[in-house]
Amino acid sequence: MSWFEAVFLGVVQGLTEFLPISSSAHILVLSQLLGWQDPGAAFTAVTQIGTELAVIVFFWRDIVRIVRTWARSLVNRDLRSNIDARMGWYIIIGTLPIAILGLAFSSQIETAARNLWLVAFTLIFFGLILGCADRIGSKIRTLSALNGRDGVLLGFGQALALIPGVSRSGATISVGLFLGYTREAAARYAFLLAVPAVLASGLYETTKIGSDSSVTWGPTILATVIAFFVGLAVIAWLLRWVSTRSYTPFVIYRIAAGALIIVLLTTGKLTA
Repeated sequence: MSWFEAVFLGVVQGLTEFLPISSSAHILVLSQLLGWQDPGAAFTAVTQIGTELAVIVFFWRDIVRIVRTWARSLVNRDLRSNIDARMGWYIIIGTLPIAILGLAFSSQIETAARNLWLVAFTLIFFGLILGCADRIGSKIRTLSALNGRDGVLLGFGQALALIPGVSRSGATISVGLFLGYTREAAARYAFLLAVPAVLASGLYETTKIGSDSSVTWGPTILATVIAFFVGLAVIAWLLRWVSTRSYTPFVIYRIAAGALIIVLLTTGKLTA
């Protein structure tokens, strides 16, 4: 991987990780269109560390408060009903599905699941799911209404993102909207829920970089740093956007992108 590729893919990762349009799909498709080698699941996972560090910086106060209250609640019963203490448990519970399924199907995720026909289908199908959730969800519940059932369901929503093209934020947000949460609450929780899973995945994948011929340390670190700064700006922008607007533009974009990929595959411009 060249330094230019690293800069370009770092920007793409930062732009698409938090928008409900799938970062892995964009990296796969753009790399092939530009004649570059597939950067691989390891590169994608490591650069996601940059975007998750952006989440930690942006939500630093919230994260510190949740961790502190959760830890204190282990010995102080009076704190166990506090939303921050419960949020700590919900994030732990919500992380289990993606951790278990990610380990169980790691080989398929890194090989067969990176098929562009599958990517095109998931972009369109889960775009329609997002649109449906945004349309019929009551959008009245805040994060203070979170409970154990919702934590599990949101966790399984996040686990769907193991399939390229689904979108981690898009799947989690869709579940949140179906459960009646506001657009902003669903987005905030999607960002917070992703932190432990993505950081663990990225750190695990760093052990593979040395043996992965398509990934080298220098360009990967550069892409990760760029993804951090771009991702930080995107988080702030998206939370402002969804506070007053719908997810419709992202739904339209996903359907159009999926259709374009199908056309390119059919005409031989892309290969699955």
